[in-house]
Amino acid sequence: MSHFPAFEVVPAVDMQDGEVVQLVQGERGTATRYGDPVEAARRWVDEGAETLHLVDLDGAFEGERANAAAVDAVLDAVDVPVQLGGGIRTAADAIDLLDRGVDRVILGTAAVETPEIVAEISDAHPGSVMVSLDAKNGEVVVSGWTEGTGLDPAEAAERYEALGAGAILFTDVDVEGQLEGINRESVERVVDAVDVPVVASGGVTTLDDVRALREAGAAAVVVGTALYEGRFTLAEAQSA
Repeated sequence: MSHFPAFEVVPAVDMQDGEVVQLVQGERGTATRYGDPVEAARRWVDEGAETLHLVDLDGAFEGERANAAAVDAVLDAVDVPVQLGGGIRTAADAIDLLDRGVDRVILGTAAVETPEIVAEISDAHPGSVMVSLDAKNGEVVVSGWTEGTGLDPAEAAERYEALGAGAILFTDVDVEGQLEGINRESVERVVDAVDVPVVASGGVTTLDDVRALREAGAAAVVVGTALYEGRFTLAEAQSA
């Protein structure tokens, strides 16, 4: 299965308590609500999305999956590939989700704490693990962005590629959810470090940001707040 044969704009459907939300810099309590996940998913597919990015925010914070019903409903409602992150802590969790029809599982904290599960999941479902690297001030952070690891994002990306990761999701936390633009250089460094696709996320505000990430070598870009707030349409971003 080839991921992202051409550059893609991937809408984010972030879920909290069964509703679509967007947070500012990952802080709880900063959520703007955008309704039903299935409606959002259908809307983006109708507008031309070729992949959807689902995040279980309750799972990400609580360390367990809290929006399972909403995820299942989205999987039933759309027939584009879905990548899912948030609260996936074990290989068994991930394999269960992949068996149920999720195309890629996104591992963050779990991959940092137990890197070997990347290989374990990849053995069962080759190419299906996307390792999420969140960088703040140039270092990888985990646990809802509260804890530094001292790891360099490009070096971490290489390490996970060697373990079998099929893609890297790279988020610059310094610009996440604030509609203030992207950090192109940090994306380029990660792209240069690995051969697998690098999907960029965080801070995309304008069509110029989308173009800059494409030029930086990203295989795809995840867009949340800017699409929900109508800064540009999905079609505009795709043609950018």
